[in-house]
Amino acid sequence: MSARVVPVGVRDDGRTDVPADPAQAGWYRFGPAPGDAAGSAVLVGHVDSRTGELGELAALYDVRAGDRVGVRRGDGTTIAYEVVARRTVTKDRLPADVFRREGDPVLTLITCAPPYDPGRGGYQSNLIVTAVRSAS
Repeated sequence: MSARVVPVGVRDDGRTDVPADPAQAGWYRFGPAPGDAAGSAVLVGHVDSRTGELGELAALYDVRAGDRVGVRRGDGTTIAYEVVARRTVTKDRLPADVFRREGDPVLTLITCAPPYDPGRGGYQSNLIVTAVRSAS
C-alpha cells in the first residue's frame, strides 16, 4: 500500500474525519504522529470509493501479524513497524484507546469493514490494525 497521508481532525458529529479520496490516508492530527515516543499514531482511510474502486487501505484486509509497514515522514525518514494485531469492531464501538496519547508507541491503521448496508450509511464496522516499532 502506498497512500499519501494528509492531516485530518474531527467532523461536526464527533467522528474522525476521513479523506474523501480513497487513495489517501488521514493522520489524526490531534494525536501522536508516526515515530513519536508515546501513544497511538492513527491513520484512517476508505476501503473503497462510492464507485467501487479499491482504496489504498483495502490492503489492510490482507495484513497479518508479522507483516511490515513503513511510514515515510515529511523529513524523508521512514519509520518501520511490525503488525501485532488486527480486529474488527462495529463503528459505534471504536475503542477509546485507539486514540491514546500515552503509553508505548504504536501505529493504528483503520478502514471500513463489512457488513455493508446502504440503508444504514454504508459499512457498519471498522478494521483496526495495530503495529509496533521495529528495528528495520
